[in-house]
Amino acid sequence: MGATLRAVRALVLLSGFYALCLGLLALLGAADWAAVLWAPAAIRIKILIVSVLLAIPVFRGMLMLRTPRDEEPGGVLVTEADEPRLWRTVRELAREVGTRAPDEIRLTADVNAAVTEDARLLGLLGGVRRLYLGLPLMAGLDEAGLRAVLAHELGHYVNSDTRLAAIGARGRVQVGRIVELFRAKADAKVEKERARQERKSEKRVARGRKAKEIDTTGAGVTYRTMAKIYTAYGRLYLRSTLSGARRQELAADLAAARIAGRDATARALRDIPAIDAANDFYLSSYATLGTEFGLLPARGEVFGGVRHLLAARADELAGLREEIPDEPASPYDSHPPAAERVARVEALPDDGRAAEDSGPALGLLASPEAALAAIEDATLAPEAQRMRRLDWPDLVHESMSARVAQGTEELRTAAHAVTGAPWAAPLPALLDAIDAGSAWEIADRLPKSEEAAAATGRAAREFARPALRRGLSALVTDELLRSGRARWELSWTGPATLTLPDGTADALPAALDAATADLPDTAPLRTLLSQQAPLPL
Repeated sequence: MGATLRAVRALVLLSGFYALCLGLLALLGAADWAAVLWAPAAIRIKILIVSVLLAIPVFRGMLMLRTPRDEEPGGVLVTEADEPRLWRTVRELAREVGTRAPDEIRLTADVNAAVTEDARLLGLLGGVRRLYLGLPLMAGLDEAGLRAVLAHELGHYVNSDTRLAAIGARGRVQVGRIVELFRAKADAKVEKERARQERKSEKRVARGRKAKEIDTTGAGVTYRTMAKIYTAYGRLYLRSTLSGARRQELAADLAAARIAGRDATARALRDIPAIDAANDFYLSSYATLGTEFGLLPARGEVFGGVRHLLAARADELAGLREEIPDEPASPYDSHPPAAERVARVEALPDDGRAAEDSGPALGLLASPEAALAAIEDATLAPEAQRMRRLDWPDLVHESMSARVAQGTEELRTAAHAVTGAPWAAPLPALLDAIDAGSAWEIADRLPKSEEAAAATGRAAREFARPALRRGLSALVTDELLRSGRARWELSWTGPATLTLPDGTADALPAALDAATADLPDTAPLRTLLSQQAPLPL
C-alpha cells in the first residue's frame, strides 16, 4: 500500500472516531426526546440527567483536537563534532537508502534503535528527524550488524512511515482520552457507592445489627459500558493499521538487506532478541544488585557493564540466537515475529557479502566510556545518581554481604529478646544461649508457618530446627565477611561465589548440625571460627 492510500486509510479511521461520537450523541438525544414525549416525570428527569452526564465526556473527547505535545526528546544529543564517525556512517547509509539524513542523533539506554519525525499537518509536511540509538544495542552488535539496523530505520523515512504515524497517533490518543474519561467517571461512582454503603454499615453496627457485605457491582455501569464501546473501536483501529505497520517493517528489512547485506541483516535480526534478553538479565542481576543498599556500579558501567556479560556468555547467546521468537510480543505489536523476519531475509538470493566480524559497533563512538557515562547522567533518577559507586568486584562483595546481613535480622531479634545481648553482635551470646539450653526458646521466636505454629513437642522442634540452622549459618557467614575471613567473588558466567578459608566450607555444615542438634554442641563451631585468618587481599 502506497503512502497516499495509507494516509487515506488513517484519515478514514480518524473520521470514524468522530462519527462514533456523533452517533452516540444522536442516540442520547433520541433517548432524551423519547423521554420528554412519553416517560413519566420522575423517569424523564433521571434519563435527562444520565444523558447529560454521558454526553459530557464525549464532547470533551471531541473538542480535545490537539494531540499532547511530546516531552523533551530523551537520550543524549550528539553532534557531528562529538561523534564524527557515527554521523558519517549514518549520512552514508541515508544516501544509499535514498532519503534525507536525520537532523539529530540521540543515544539512549535501550536495546533499540528508532526514528521519529516531527511532522506537521497530520504528516502532510515533514519536520525534524531524529535517530535514537541504544548503547546496550551497540554493545551487542558488530559494525555490520549496526549498519543493517540503521539502514532498516532509515528505510522508514523512505516509505513516509514516520510522517504518517501522526495521523494514526491522533486517533489512538483521542480514543484513549475518552476511554480514560469514562473509566475515571466509573471509578468515582464506585468509590461514592462504596463510601455510601460503608456509612450505612457503620450505622447498622452501631445499632447492634450485622453489617451487610459491600457490593458496588452496579455502580458506574453506564460509564463502563461507554468505555467498552470506545475500547472496542480502539481495538478495531489498531487491528486495521496492524497489517500495514508490519508490512512497513518487512519493507525496511529489505532495504537493510540491500544496503548492509543479506547475511549481516539476518544476523542482526537474530542478535537483537538475544541482546535484549541478556540486557534484561544483566540489569536485574548485576547493575541493580546493590541498589537497595545504596550501591551502584562505577560510572559508565550501569548500562555499559552488559559488555562483560555478553563477552563471558557468548555460548549462551549463540543458543538464544537460534531460539528467536515466532510470535509477536503482543496481538497489537507493530512488528512481525522475529522468526518470520529472519526467514524472509535469509530466503533472499545470496548477495556475496558474507557476515564477517567487523569490529564492535561501539567502536563507531569517539569515546564509548564517555557516552555511557553521559547516558547515566541523562537517565538515572537523582536518588540513583547519589548512590555510592564501586568497581564490580567490590560492588558484588558489598552487595552480597549486605544481603547476608539482612538475612540475620530475624535471628538477631530473637536472640536479643531471649538473651538481652546487643543486637549488633549476637553470635557469642547466641552460642552461649545454645549451650545453656535456650536454643529452642530462641527458635520459637522466629517466623513460622501456620503448620509449624500449631505443632507441639518433638514436631515443633523439627519445624524450628531448619530455621534456626539457616539463621545461625547466616550469622556465621556474616561474621566471617565482616572480619575479612570470607569474600564474595564476581562471576560473569554464573552467580557470585563465596570464598571461605581453607577447610571451612567442608567443616561448616557438620559444625552447624552439631550446634542445632537435640543435644547441642557449639564447640566445633567455636573452634572453626577461632582458627580462621583474614583472606589475603
